[in-house]
Amino acid sequence: MTTVFGKILRGEIPCAKVYEDDEVLAFDDVSPMAPVHVLIIPKKNLAGLNDTDASHEALLGHILATARKVAKLKGITKSGYRVVMNTGADGGQSVFHMHLHVLGGRSLGWPPG
Repeated sequence: MTTVFGKILRGEIPCAKVYEDDEVLAFDDVSPMAPVHVLIIPKKNLAGLNDTDASHEALLGHILATARKVAKLKGITKSGYRVVMNTGADGGQSVFHMHLHVLGGRSLGWPPG
C-alpha cells in the first residue's frame, strides 16, 4: 500500500481518527468539502470498487454500516448526510485505495458535480 491511505494505516502519517475496528479506519478529511467530511478506508488493500468481487460483499456492507456509525458520532443522522464512493479517474477518484466519503453538516446540492 503505497498510497497516502496506506501510509495513514501504517501510522506514517497522522490522522484525526473518528472510528476504527479490525476492518476499517474512518478519519476526518484534511481538505473537507462540507462541515463534516469523513473518509472510511478498508484496511484491506483494494484500489477501488472495481477491484472487489463476491468475496468482498461483507466488507462492502461493513463499510456502509460504518458510514451510519460515523454519521451518528458526528451528530448528522437527523439532518442528513451523503455517502459517496468515487471509482476511477472519470469518477473523481484521486487516491487509488478504495474509500467512502461521509459528508454532512449543511444542505448538499444536487447534482453533485
